[in-house]
Amino acid sequence: MRYGYPTVDPALCPKDANTGEALPPRTQPGYYPGFSTLAQSPFWDDATRAVVEKRVERPPQREFFSEHAWKFWTVVFGHLIPQTDRVPERQIPIVAVIDHRLASNQTAGYRYEDMPQDRMVYEMGIEAIDREAEHRHAGNFLVLPQLQQDLVLQAIHDGKPDAAPAIWKKMSVHRFWQLIMGDAVDAYYAHPWAWDEIGFGGPAYPRAYTRLERGEPEPWEVEEKRYDWLEPATAVSGKVELSPHHLESDQHRHHESGGRH
Repeated sequence: MRYGYPTVDPALCPKDANTGEALPPRTQPGYYPGFSTLAQSPFWDDATRAVVEKRVERPPQREFFSEHAWKFWTVVFGHLIPQTDRVPERQIPIVAVIDHRLASNQTAGYRYEDMPQDRMVYEMGIEAIDREAEHRHAGNFLVLPQLQQDLVLQAIHDGKPDAAPAIWKKMSVHRFWQLIMGDAVDAYYAHPWAWDEIGFGGPAYPRAYTRLERGEPEPWEVEEKRYDWLEPATAVSGKVELSPHHLESDQHRHHESGGRH
């Protein structure tokens, strides 16, 4: 186990779209086989190289979360951004990055009036998710099977929790989800292993990007090679249903952009 990530269960892996068999975890998942952002580090300046390499070589250690909270959020973020397509030693330490942010009391510089401090959000979030799990499936979140855990989180994602009304009076369920999802995305896609997965060429300073007009890869990048896959049977994320809140957010973005897409 590395940073709390267990050995991958084949039943939780994405499936081959043709055979239905579990796709084995990979050192490098994604559509850009063989691409390595870190291989370009000689072209970065010293400061950039130090920042990026630290994310791989020296990830943060536990400071803020209790051992239980660390395990709890590891499981939650394993649903939000599944890493069952990765071998354990190449799974990105999402919780470690969030723990460091909370330990350092780093924030976005503002806070919504219907939200408590970020540290409190994560503490209250554990209780709210556990109560939802107990209400729906008569067990704490961590002891539930994978599918039932997914259903608990789906209820909160949809803004339709049935339990813990006192907690949701103290913080917006929609903003709670936005916060933890935003933290997960920030932590995951700041890591160079995620850059390899999406074919991102990494920092462009001081070399810069040159092929900007036709969407062609740079000389050091590779061509995209897509393959079809299906979500595992234990996941409900293959079905998307926009809640009124999500539709409202999309309409707001559309308005802010002047209707441009």
